[in-house]
Amino acid sequence: MASVTLEKLNKTFGNTHIIKDVDLQVGNGEFVVFVGPSGCGKSTLLRLIAGLESISGGELKIGDDMVNDLPPRERGVGMVFQSYALYPHMTVYENMAFGLKLAKMAKETVDDRVMATARILQLEELLHRKPKALSGGQRQRVAMGRAMAREPRILLFDEPLSNLDASLRVQMRNEIARLHHRLGSTMIYVTHDQVEAMTLADKIVVLRDGRIEQVGSPQTLYLQPATKFVAGFIGSPTMNFLPAEMLDGNKQGCRVKTPGIGELSLPQDASAQRTGAELSLGVRPEHLRLADAEGDNRFEIVNVEYLGNEVYVYLEPKSGDTLLIHRSEAPCRWSLGQQVALVPELEHVHLFDAHDQALELASSRRAA
Repeated sequence: MASVTLEKLNKTFGNTHIIKDVDLQVGNGEFVVFVGPSGCGKSTLLRLIAGLESISGGELKIGDDMVNDLPPRERGVGMVFQSYALYPHMTVYENMAFGLKLAKMAKETVDDRVMATARILQLEELLHRKPKALSGGQRQRVAMGRAMAREPRILLFDEPLSNLDASLRVQMRNEIARLHHRLGSTMIYVTHDQVEAMTLADKIVVLRDGRIEQVGSPQTLYLQPATKFVAGFIGSPTMNFLPAEMLDGNKQGCRVKTPGIGELSLPQDASAQRTGAELSLGVRPEHLRLADAEGDNRFEIVNVEYLGNEVYVYLEPKSGDTLLIHRSEAPCRWSLGQQVALVPELEHVHLFDAHDQALELASSRRAA
């Protein structure tokens, strides 16, 4: 295994700037997930690490080695693709051995590596089969085995589960997590599915328009998003956002006014915000409580979704703006068409400024 270091990494295609000054450190044995919306550059960044795309600027190191100009076969990486990319006329054994034979390894070494990898991935009974006789999950394991048999310093995954059905994705997520635990290998994984990111990663890298928006553990990104984009992207259902107006504030906290909810006293440091500044207030569905409607502060329940052990309640403000979501355990005492008041849990409310940056908690609250 090895570390990966990106310093001011850039990639352009003609006049289109795809990857923009990316700095990132991936430690030995870490499981790092690149996540972001379509077109954000996550797969391109992975291909730059693999050597499948040329670097336009910056430095890329694997361990202590500068690899900017090294071909893929000399970088010590193994890659698992979304499409599996298995040879249909070869058996499982032959697919897994193909790269080793190209490297002109001795037959005994090839056999030892393939058999050892097959045992780890529970493919021993499938070695004589061809890909058409395998299920989707089995093909994915073969693709992983082909990469692992080369004993790479780094394993790269490019949306490997997107072609699988929902139940099989859950199974394969567990298998990949267990594999990382057993091998301790450095793994970099690309996905657009935040559930995969949250359940697999030691560290998540959120990308937006070719730049890193935030890096952190799944818990950090969920509880302490640095920007409104991260707050809205991480979490399902997504975070609720409401416009807010700054009434007054200082380093110890602030008061804001939010349509449909009223005035709130919050623990964010607002010393850099002027009175009357337009902000965004964010609160996750599980941190939004419902109460009986009073006065003008009311929302209408427009849908109730029962998901077995929990309930999603969709609420429409009087202004008719974007729907808000409340999540709670089942059963639910609220029904379609009811008018309710919203009571956010103040310790879990987020504030974002006009540039979509999160306001930090007051120093006294951070220390606590």
